[in-house]
Amino acid sequence: MFSASILLQILACAIYNNWWPMLSALMYVVVPMPCLFFGGGSTQFLMSRDGGGWIDAAKFLTGASSVGSIAVPIILKHAHMIETGAMLIDLVSFFIFVCTVLCFHHASLDDDW
Repeated sequence: MFSASILLQILACAIYNNWWPMLSALMYVVVPMPCLFFGGGSTQFLMSRDGGGWIDAAKFLTGASSVGSIAVPIILKHAHMIETGAMLIDLVSFFIFVCTVLCFHHASLDDDW
């Protein structure tokens, strides 16, 4: 699924001969960084109600970068830097990426694996 997401990201750029949609691929790198830095590489703290300065900061940064992943293609379309088709392909790519992350998170929480 991750490979399909990256393929759609590249196709959004290649079909319309405009590489601005690759800017949202940068967000794919930024989204897991708060978990790595503040959560010790685990995603379990995102679902807990426990707080604290660094944990709350990690939750905020994860949410902000996730919203930014959706906002970047929309802002690029609004600025007339990309076509509507590229924006839609980019958003589909993001949702496939989110499904991949959710499946990985669910599999890592399950003890039967």
